[in-house]
Amino acid sequence: MHFLLVLAHPLPESFACAVADTATRALEANGHSVDRLDLYAEDFDPRLSRTERSGYFDDPYDATGVGAIVDRLSAADGLILVFPQWWFNFPAILKGFFDRVFAPGIAFTHDAAGGRIIRKLTNIRLLHAYTTTGSPWWIARLVMGDPVRRLLRRGIAPFCAKGVDFQMLSLHDMDRATDARRRAHLDRIARRLHRIGPLNAIVNVNARTLP
Repeated sequence: MHFLLVLAHPLPESFACAVADTATRALEANGHSVDRLDLYAEDFDPRLSRTERSGYFDDPYDATGVGAIVDRLSAADGLILVFPQWWFNFPAILKGFFDRVFAPGIAFTHDAAGGRIIRKLTNIRLLHAYTTTGSPWWIARLVMGDPVRRLLRRGIAPFCAKGVDFQMLSLHDMDRATDARRRAHLDRIARRLHRIGPLNAIVNVNARTLP
């Protein structure tokens, strides 16, 4: 399989970068290929432009401003997201990635009758998110309702394809995490990614689990 790994953290020495490195090594060790998109290092502009917004319902939609990234996403079989949660949400640069790249004609098309949207990014069969929070797990889940997981699982992953394999793994209470906890989290990520088989195996599993 070919993966697009999207990293959203401004510091090259961050734990998020260690996660991205771990994920890349685990996937490549299993024979997969990885295209690493470091949003900060590549100076991605997260702002939806005036032209992009005013033409949002044009057919065809003009995505030339992010055309190179669209090509990289379209070439992938799986999408790996690596990011911290800030204020129980995506970093602004990652939210901008969704705003600008998961656009009409790329991730979905508008139903001519209005209302619903039609999935278009059907090449993506697997979406994993590896993230951290500064708060303990019970605040993120019980108090806040785990908003990032809900947004990805219910609002973004379904745009990719029906039956997409979505998984999310978070390291909570990151500000107080020991070296041992961080190493254990990296090991969990590596083990999870080592279990990913070839593309046809994922498709067949999803086919058996769909109604």
